[in-house]
This record gives sequence, structure tokens and C-alpha cells, in this order.
Amino acid sequence: MIRSNGARFITVEGVEGVGKTTNIRFITQCLHTAGVSYVLTREPGGTVVAESIRQLLLAKQDENLCELTELLLVFAARAQHIKRVIEPALANGKWVICDRFTDATYAYQGGGRGLSMNTIAQLENLVQGDLRPDVTYILDLPPAIGLKRANQRGELDRFEQEKLEFFDKVRAVYLERAAQEPERCIIIDAQAALATVQYNIGKHLKGLL
Repeated sequence: MIRSNGARFITVEGVEGVGKTTNIRFITQCLHTAGVSYVLTREPGGTVVAESIRQLLLAKQDENLCELTELLLVFAARAQHIKRVIEPALANGKWVICDRFTDATYAYQGGGRGLSMNTIAQLENLVQGDLRPDVTYILDLPPAIGLKRANQRGELDRFEQEKLEFFDKVRAVYLERAAQEPERCIIIDAQAALATVQYNIGKHLKGLL
């Protein structure tokens, strides 16, 4: 979708260890080179309030979060993020590059946790209205490889400590969503060499500029 002011909403998704940070940096460098004004943000997070909720979601705690609590916290953070960052940026003609968005909720809370996809869809409509990403790059990698990479980064957060089976379910939902929305969701083979990954992202991104 091309917005009337030319702004784009781009999200980057994938399981742990796929290289989101590195490739998001590449995307923003491409936009900077092209003279495109953009906002870089992340989920959960992006505002002071949403970042506080992020800490609740990622920190290891004595009291386990129940699945529905986790889901509602994700959407609470998202509601704040949309109203304070995403919508204002897009309204001002800026591109928004976001590390994860609602596809992650379907994948992690729907696939990984086994929560109802219909419930997630209802919350999506409630919180987002008609706001959806224009393009989503799904960095795809076998979770076993991604988790090995994540383990090398240091201490693992609450999600990163989940078992391989959890991430297999997460990946499956990402691939399902890509199959359902092939025009929006672009699968990038994150197992390839970094130069190849970035060539493939850059080739698609060039078509948006």
C-alpha cells in the first residue's frame, strides 16, 4: 500500500537469532542513503510506557505470567506505541521501521503459547483499527540454528529460554502468515550468507523507494 504522503510502515520479523538487528541496520542505512526520513522503533516497546511493559514481558520472575496476561500486555504496549509513535510518524510522512509487530503476536502467543488466533485478531482490530504494515520481512531460519546464535549473545530473556518445540511452532505460524499474505510478507532466507540476505532485502526495498 502506498500512503497518500508516501510514508511506509515496514516490519521485520523472525525467531531468535535470525539477525534482525543487523538487517534492520542495513535497511535504515539504505533509507538514509536514499534521503528517506524514517523512525526506527521496536515491539514490545517504543515509548516509555511500552518499554516498561517490555520489561515485564521479558524479565524472569518468580510469578509466571499466564498466557492471557502476556497477550494483553503485548497489546497494551502496542496501543501506546501506535498512538504515540507509529501513527504520528506516518502522518508526518516518515517511514516507520519496526522490529516486530503483530505478526510476532500471532507467532509467539498464538503459535508458541497456543492462544486463539481469533482472540488475537479481535485484539488486533480493537487496538490497530485498519493499521497494518505495508511490508513485512520475515527472516527465516531453523530455530535450532537461531537459538545457538542467541545463546552466544549472553544471558537469555524469558522468551529465549523456551524450548525448541516452542520456536518450531513460532516459525510455522510465520510461514503460514507469509503464505496467506504473500504480497505483504517477504520471506528472506536468513541461513544464507549475510551479503546474500542483504542483497535480497535491498533488491525488494529498492522497489519501494
